[in-house]
Order: sequence, then structure tokens, then C-alpha cells
Amino acid sequence: MLQNSRGEAWDLLCEWTQSDSLRRHMLAVEAAMRAYAPRFDGDADLWGLTGLLHDLDYERYPNLEDGHPRYALRELETRGYPPELVRAVASHAPYLGVPRESPMEQALFAVDELSGFILACAYVRPQGLVGMTPKSVKKKMKTAAFAAAVSRDDLTQGAAELGVDFDEHLTIVISALAERRDELLPARPEPSADPAAEPQPSADPAAEPQPGAAPAAEPQPASSDGI
Repeated sequence: MLQNSRGEAWDLLCEWTQSDSLRRHMLAVEAAMRAYAPRFDGDADLWGLTGLLHDLDYERYPNLEDGHPRYALRELETRGYPPELVRAVASHAPYLGVPRESPMEQALFAVDELSGFILACAYVRPQGLVGMTPKSVKKKMKTAAFAAAVSRDDLTQGAAELGVDFDEHLTIVISALAERRDELLPARPEPSADPAAEPQPSADPAAEPQPGAAPAAEPQPASSDGI
């Protein structure tokens, strides 16, 4: 049984991460990891915490050369998180050279960038995550300028390593995120009741910084650490 509660993990995340968009990213990865755990007879709580904490130090230490996720690994070890959680967080950063061996490690890589990419798709859809299909996500993947920092090869490679058909993989992650859509998508502004009022451009949540596969990719919302 996990000694570390979800509430403690959330408090730690909030202490280290102030960005709402980055918090939403980690919540999305948590949701996807919990959805995958039963498929591999995994502990949903352990898998969920792994997803929730995988980018713990990214905001404070975004430099991939000597920062993220090294500080997170030390913090998680100090706080007594399970070794398999700590190793999974390490393995999601390819530049650390920790091979992805367990299903939990492979799942983290498989859902990380994909969760961000799916949220980016949702940001530009009037219905958000509701009614999203694998076909619509794959269509966006073909648009090079959309969430350009996200490696399409990494998205498909993650499913392949996990041994899951890509369309099924998309379906699982979309469904997991849709179940928590109220947490994962920022509230949309109410339409103005004044017909004379000019519409104001809204900030594009997809433009907010998110962890990325490479230093140049980090500011993209759908990117996750190259993880």
C-alpha cells in the first residue's frame, strides 16, 4: 500500500508548480495513467501518482542539461515515494539514459506528450474534449504547424512500445481526459450580452508553456519532456 497519499502529492505539486497550464498537464497525465493501470494489472493509485508528479520540478528547473527531472527525483526519494515511481519519472526523460522497461514506465512515455497534444486539440474545438475522436486527433497530427514541438514519431512510438494499437491508444487517453474535462480545460468566457461589444481576443491556452522533448520544444502546451 502506498504510504504517500494523493492529497500529499497534490500539495507537493502545487508547492513546486504555480502554472495552471502545467498543473492541468500533470492532471491529464494522471488521468491517463489511472486509465491504463488496470490493463496491465497495475496499482491505479501508484500509476496515478506517477503521472501526477512526473513533471514536479519542470517549472523550477526547466533546463534539461542539469535540471528537470533530477531535482524531482531527489525530492521524491527524500519523501519516501516508491522506487518504481521514482524510476518511472527518470525513464520518461530519454536524455537520462534510463530505459523504459516496466509497463508503468512505458505507459508514462506513451501518455505524456499525447495528453498534452489532446488538450491542445481540445482548446481549439468548440466542444472541447466532448465528442473528440481518434480521427480528429490524427488529422491535427498531420498539420505540422499545430503543436509543432510535439514529435509525432514519439506519439506513435509510445503506443508501439506499450503494445497498443494507436487508434485504441487515442481512444483510451481521450476518454480518460474527457471524464475530467472540467478540471483539465480552462473555463471559456461567457458570450457578451451587449451586441455592440467587440469580441476580445482570448489567450490561447495551447500557447502556455509546457514541458517539451527538447529545450526548444519546452514552451509548447502539448509537449511533455520528450517523454
